[in-house]
Amino acid sequence: QVQLVESGGGLVQAGASLRLSCAASGRTLGISAMGWFRQAPGKEREFVAAVSRSGSSTAYADSVKGRFTITRVNAEKTLYLQMNSLKPEDTAVYYCATARWASLSREPHEYDYWGRGTQVTISS
Repeated sequence: QVQLVESGGGLVQAGASLRLSCAASGRTLGISAMGWFRQAPGKEREFVAAVSRSGSSTAYADSVKGRFTITRVNAEKTLYLQMNSLKPEDTAVYYCATARWASLSREPHEYDYWGRGTQVTISS
């Protein structure tokens, strides 16, 4: 079992920055790729970004490319999402998750362990 706890969300104005963190505990040695997803009210959960086990490969949704950066520090068992130039449409609950396999999948069903999420609200 792996436990994931997100933090760093909040209410900020458009154009501001936030950094989300995801702390992993439990059986973390088996963690492969990891990702961030988000879910806005009334919408399906959507892919935001993913990073490989080593951190050398990343993937981003087109909507966040160039504004968000995903990183991980394995020694700290922590995943990060740096979010810059935030927009009101970025408002959502953000979740971190561990991938079932090594590929940088964009599909939620290919992730097995999930955190409870952290709320990000961007005002215009």
